[in-house]
Amino acid sequence: MQTEGSVFLVTGGASGLGEATVRALASAGARVVIADLNDERGQALAGEIGDAARYVHVDVTDEQQVQTAVDVAVSELGGLHGAINCAGIGAAEKALGKEGPLPMANFTRIVNINLMGSFNVIRLAAAVMAQNTPNEEGERGVVVNTASVAAFDGQIGQPAYSASKAGVVGMTLPLAREFARHGIRVMTVAPGIFETPILGGLSPEALDSLNRSVPFPSRLGRPGEFAQLAVHIVGNPMLNGETIRLDGAIRMAPR
Repeated sequence: MQTEGSVFLVTGGASGLGEATVRALASAGARVVIADLNDERGQALAGEIGDAARYVHVDVTDEQQVQTAVDVAVSELGGLHGAINCAGIGAAEKALGKEGPLPMANFTRIVNINLMGSFNVIRLAAAVMAQNTPNEEGERGVVVNTASVAAFDGQIGQPAYSASKAGVVGMTLPLAREFARHGIRVMTVAPGIFETPILGGLSPEALDSLNRSVPFPSRLGRPGEFAQLAVHIVGNPMLNGETIRLDGAIRMAPR
C-alpha cells in the first residue's frame, strides 16, 4: 500500500504511539483522521498538520462514533485505505486484591476498549476498504493493531490488560485470512515498554529500573520507532497475518 496519497484512520491519534504514527504518516504524504477522546490535543495536532488531517472525537467502543470517523475519512479526505489502532488503556489490578476479587466491571472495561474497540474499528473500516479499487498488487487496504508484550509475558496484576492484548494477537491471523479475498492485510505490533503518557507518573528511579530491564538498547522505546514500523508495514505487502514484537528483546518478569 502506497502511503503517499492514501487516507488513514488512527485511533488514539492525539498522543503517544498514535500521535507519532499520525505525524509519520502525514510526513510521508498521507491524509489522516485523528480519532481520540482528547479534543484539545487532537484539534491542535490536526491544526498543525493542516488540510491533510481531520480530528474526530471517538470512543472506539461506540459504533456510531467510529462510523462517523470513517465517514469523515471518505467524505472530507477522499477515501480510506488503512486503519491503525493505537487507542487503549491499562491498569495494574490483581484478580485477588486487598479488598477482595477484582470487580468484573474493571476487567470488562479494559477488554471492551482494547479488544472490542479494536475490532469495532476494524470491521467498520474494512467494510469501506473492501470497496476500494485494488492497486497493482491487488491490495485495497491495511490494518495495523497495537497489542503488547503483555500478551505473551503478562505480569502479576495484568490479567485484564494481558487478556485484552492477547485477544488482539489472537484475531490477527483469522482476520487476515478472512480479508485476503478483499485484498486487505491485517498486522499487529506488540510493543515493549515505550515512552508514552501512561508512564508519566513514574519516578526517575522507577524509569531507570525500566530502562535497565531492556537488554538492548537499554532504554524505553520511542513512539517514533513504533510509527516507523507502522509505516513500514503499510508499505510492505508481504507483511500479513502476523504479530511483530517491538521490545528490545525484553521478556517481562512475573512482577
